[in-house]
Amino acid sequence: MIALSIFSVAGCGNTTSASQKPPDKPLQEVAVVTVAPARIALSTELPGRLEASRVAEVRARIAGIVLKREFREGSDVKAGDVLFRIDPSPFQATYASAQAAVAKAEATQLQVDLKVGRYKPLVALNAISKQEYDDALAAQKQTAADVESAKAARQTASLNLGYATVIAPISGRVGRAQVTEGALVGQGEATLLATVQQIDPIYLNLTQSSTDVLRLQTAIAKGQITGVGDGQAKITLVTEDGRVYPHAGKLLFSDLTVDASSGAITLRAVFPNPDHVLLPGMYVRAQLEQAVNEQAISVPQQAVIRSNEGASVWVVGADGKVAVRPIKTGSVQGNAWIVREGLKAGDRVIVEGLQKAKPGMTVKPVPWHDPTLTALNQAPAASPAEAKPTRSPSRPTPQTN
Repeated sequence: MIALSIFSVAGCGNTTSASQKPPDKPLQEVAVVTVAPARIALSTELPGRLEASRVAEVRARIAGIVLKREFREGSDVKAGDVLFRIDPSPFQATYASAQAAVAKAEATQLQVDLKVGRYKPLVALNAISKQEYDDALAAQKQTAADVESAKAARQTASLNLGYATVIAPISGRVGRAQVTEGALVGQGEATLLATVQQIDPIYLNLTQSSTDVLRLQTAIAKGQITGVGDGQAKITLVTEDGRVYPHAGKLLFSDLTVDASSGAITLRAVFPNPDHVLLPGMYVRAQLEQAVNEQAISVPQQAVIRSNEGASVWVVGADGKVAVRPIKTGSVQGNAWIVREGLKAGDRVIVEGLQKAKPGMTVKPVPWHDPTLTALNQAPAASPAEAKPTRSPSRPTPQTN
């Protein structure tokens, strides 16, 4: 028993000394992304304003009193639809008078033609003088001219009569009426009656800084990026309330002149507008793809640290130590910065855990997962039936005798 007690005391002493030895401190974990070149379409966000693709001002082409308005304000009309009716009575009378003048001129022409026909054999027989026959030929030409003049007057009267019925020159949406029934229009000037605008498709006028255009052209010339071909630039529109328009647009042209006051270049795009959601005059934003970088290097925005010295990131070296790496960034693509200088393939950039680390510190890098993608890929929650706990069988109550 004495011997066992001695061994027990010795064992307790060893245990106490082992417990007093401090454990190794674990390395701090940081979330990193490994840089890898990828193909990225370089897009630019530009402000713009919508404009109707076709605008027609409907004006009175004759003077008269408006009898009736044939359209509903704000409705869609087709080319040829009647919009207004102007009192046609004076123009009908003018047309009837012109029609009678044509008939009179044709009758006179017929009389002269018959006379020339009778004179022609007589002048060959010297039964009449050559002068009389020449006078008949001249009268024939004059009456032919009178007929043409009368027909032209009749055509003018017919046009004026037709102008009394005002029609839509193009298909589109008509605005509010500028005149009401009983108004005298066209007196001295072509009175504006209404405006028809075609908004499907609809134009989008954009402005881009000439500096950005020159930088883009320089990068394409150096082979750093590849330009998008004519008519292939994809444009995505974002409305004033932040919604992405479901239909993609197409770039039509880029202006050749730089605005002297703003230093910007105007670009025009066209968008389909079948539901008439987009209206002329609305201010919107557009994402314009102008080039493609086949070997682009990008890092999440939260990994970039900006200071007075410029932009930088923290990287984890092959030895596990943290180092500061200055970089030069380009444009923003989604939630990432395009890095033009400072990083290469294989670099491990710290995204999360910057507050726990410092330069020269040895850390344990772990892969970083995008929280937005993680949220989308989460499994659906269990259904109420699956979440309902199972009830354990009840024990029978013992009976006492």
